[in-house]
Amino acid sequence: NPLVWSLLISTLATSTIITMSSNHWFLAWLGLELNTLSILPIMAKHHHPRAIEATTKYFLIQATAAASILFASTINAWQTGHWSLMHNSSNITTTLATIAIMMKLGIAPMHLWYPEALQGTPMNTAMLISTWQKIAPLTFLYLLHNNLNPTMILTIGLLSAAIGGWTGLNQTQTRKIMAFSSIAHMGWLLVALNFNPHLATLTALLYLITTTATFTILSTTTTKTITDMGTTWTTSPAMLSTAMVTLLSLGGLPPLTGFLPKWLILNELTTTNLAPIGLALLATSLPSLFFYTRMAYMTTLTTPPTTTTTKMNWRLTTTLNTTPMILFTWLMMPMTTTLYNVI
Repeated sequence: NPLVWSLLISTLATSTIITMSSNHWFLAWLGLELNTLSILPIMAKHHHPRAIEATTKYFLIQATAAASILFASTINAWQTGHWSLMHNSSNITTTLATIAIMMKLGIAPMHLWYPEALQGTPMNTAMLISTWQKIAPLTFLYLLHNNLNPTMILTIGLLSAAIGGWTGLNQTQTRKIMAFSSIAHMGWLLVALNFNPHLATLTALLYLITTTATFTILSTTTTKTITDMGTTWTTSPAMLSTAMVTLLSLGGLPPLTGFLPKWLILNELTTTNLAPIGLALLATSLPSLFFYTRMAYMTTLTTPPTTTTTKMNWRLTTTLNTTPMILFTWLMMPMTTTLYNVI
């Protein structure tokens, strides 16, 4: 039903805006709850056991996290006498809220539900969960960043980057690979948030753009596994050529756009005398780069076996709707420094 669909999408957008514009614990919690409730019917729209299972897992985790946030806000109001997110909060409130946001974002070690939820949903819904659904919890975390425990955030960020990279190595399903990639990127973002919120904003923006482009490619080519990527070249060579660069950008290979936030984060760590943590983060990015390079190799450097003499179909799939987004992911490199200064 188009009316129901438009209602769900508008509620999804409005709930994120409510959280982004609120300075009150209860209003921010309300936005997060509306955000969760509006995505559930979209996830369960495909009447398949895997989709229902993914929706149930998503609901249980999000409901637990929402209850924790409400509990933390109540304790904060009891101890401090105010409901403002920007004022100083007690340690127990900040810790509870941080753990709840980690659950909502699927950050290690509360990440086990995230790959399973993505694997059970269609590609476009998985893209929504990996991009739009991150904005509201991240905004909540930004509002609390003055009260966050630096040691806790650094530890969770490093752990998330390590688990996201190493666990994604043995995956063959593209949605699970994107899930573990998202976990790793969230780890980098947490480390950036600990030192420079503007840098964290740039990291989040580039993550959203490149992840959206990658999911768009996977959705257009109906690619479910890495093996499927080897047979997609004939459908649209132009799109798959740019897809290779997009994947390498998502992996953080210089001189592409995805390299810049990692470079700036490492620079921030070294200038604050935290070079060992920067070195550890750098080591955790290598597995991610490996499986992105493997996907890029399967995308463009292999051609499927065929009995015909031509290497492509006589009628190519149109790429007008995807090419601008894909090109944007790797043509942003010259302007990202200016963007960082503006932010």
